[in-house]
Amino acid sequence: MPKILPFKAVRPTRDKVCLIASRAYDSYTREERDARLRDNPFSFLHIVNPGFKYHKVISGKERYKLVRNRYQEFKEDGIFIQDQNPCYYVYKIVNRDGLVFRGIVAATSVEDYKNDLIKKHEDTIEFRETMFKDYLKTVGFNAEAVLLTYPDNSEIKQIIDEVMVSRAEYEFTTTYKDTHYLWCVDDTKVVEEIARLFQAMPEIYIADGHHRCSSSYLLAEDLKKENKSHTGKEPYNYFMSYLIPESDLKIYEFNRLITDLNGMSNEEFLIHLDTMYRIEERGAEYYKPSKKHHFSMYLDGSFYSLYLRKHNYEISNALDALDTQILHSTILKPILGIEDARNDKRLNYTHGKMDMAFVKSMVDSGEYKVGFGLLPITVSEMKNIADEGHTMPPKSTYIEPKLRSGVTIYEF
Repeated sequence: MPKILPFKAVRPTRDKVCLIASRAYDSYTREERDARLRDNPFSFLHIVNPGFKYHKVISGKERYKLVRNRYQEFKEDGIFIQDQNPCYYVYKIVNRDGLVFRGIVAATSVEDYKNDLIKKHEDTIEFRETMFKDYLKTVGFNAEAVLLTYPDNSEIKQIIDEVMVSRAEYEFTTTYKDTHYLWCVDDTKVVEEIARLFQAMPEIYIADGHHRCSSSYLLAEDLKKENKSHTGKEPYNYFMSYLIPESDLKIYEFNRLITDLNGMSNEEFLIHLDTMYRIEERGAEYYKPSKKHHFSMYLDGSFYSLYLRKHNYEISNALDALDTQILHSTILKPILGIEDARNDKRLNYTHGKMDMAFVKSMVDSGEYKVGFGLLPITVSEMKNIADEGHTMPPKSTYIEPKLRSGVTIYEF
């Protein structure tokens, strides 16, 4: 029974939102980032990259303090405002491909994360958890919502439909041709009904943002110890999330690129593959798998289809049946010698929106020796992994939508 609450968001004025909203910091190339910082004084990038003001790269705790300073300056200058009443925020995105995402931005309980009412399917890295927790503790706000998903619900859909009849508080299109809409919902009856509908669900699932969840939980534990008057109702007991129905999720695969064949020739490598796979060479013709447990491979100017020899592979749980796990346990680890798929620098990933043409170009360039193509993981597979308490191999899913930073901000 997840606890989903409205909150008083700090957000841009209507006339500035299109200038402030930015993608995640790491998603920009350095050239893109510098151009936006140079040409747009209102970009949220100025807050998360405060060193630009001084023409200097600043990192660590010094950066965190400057982030907070820059954020306060945006508030002092009236660029950000804060809602007077707690709201849910209905958020709609129409991306350049015509995909539509509709959901609710809310405050979500860290206790529910701890108690597995918010289910996870990916491992987190302790260093990143601690780093982001320290960042949050210093800056005092969260500007990137965790993406959560819930089973399609006709009553929540009806509420969203009714809210969207009125004029949106925000409507703006980005330079990437995605259009964003936001409605503030503070009507008491509607707020209570949304909270009731989510509380009636047995659980919800993390789609994207595992480190943000775990860092928020660690932050709450720290602040709870420091607060002798802790009640459990403090803002630090919650984190900002964007909740969308399962049918709205768009999941892409992550394809794999490997720099070498672990000392083998092409022929030796193919012979090793033959133990676990039926192999068919397809020449220069692009090939993408059409069924689960099939893979495409690009090697030395040719595409290959790889069909798993199922009599040689035992599936005993949801993780065993996952294509990213099959690829790792039958090829990457035993044949190519990649033990640690998270940190091995011989292995790289490219999401499925780049398709196999990109994989081909990277292998043809000589930077990589071989590339593998997969099918996207489904929502049901993701949920089965979480329900059984397993975690997926790294880079198993590339999930949309991707929210813009700075549109709604949650203060602790």
